Amino acid sequence: MSTLFIISGPSGSGKSTLVDLLCRRVSGLDFSVSYTTRPPRGGEENGRDYYFTSREEFERMIAGNEFLEYAEVHGNYYGTARRFLRDAGDHDLLLDIDVQGAAQVKKRVPDAVSIFVLPPDTTNLESRLRNSGLDAEDVIRRRLLAASREIENHDKYDYVLVNNSLEECADKLRSIVLSERPRRSGKPLSEEGHEQ
Repeated sequence: MSTLFIISGPSGSGKSTLVDLLCRRVSGLDFSVSYTTRPPRGGEENGRDYYFTSREEFERMIAGNEFLEYAEVHGNYYGTARRFLRDAGDHDLLLDIDVQGAAQVKKRVPDAVSIFVLPPDTTNLESRLRNSGLDAEDVIRRRLLAASREIENHDKYDYVLVNNSLEECADKLRSIVLSERPRRSGKPLSEEGHEQ
């Protein structure tokens, strides 16, 4: 039985970088690529960053009960297809989703391990958002407001990590995944931290 890991955190918390590091450092962990109706940004690729789809197609998938979770955020849909959990096989699955999606998944999969990534403080968060250079002032304000709402829900998660140092936070995240695997799956770990 594979373990489902949920990671959430506001834009600018470093969550996406941590997810990328985790997937490179832990074997047998698949990242679930979300569907979205928003247009691609920068160098994003369909199937790697997101599955970019039309609003009509997304709503057809909702009607067909094809999502494990979905939400409308900043005027666009985001969702995780149920098929990713079915297709995971003996690999564990990692979801990078917002607090709405995490709550939906925890209802459907109570054994899922949830991890919330916090920025060191709101000043740091605002600085990260501004330095990304991707968004206009009104978008940054909207993201900061959304971030404060998301942060209010951090106590609903199994683990909370403060991303003061990317390397330290990545090590802690890896430790959480490796320690939860045997507890959730019943499989022993080898000395290297990989399942036997």
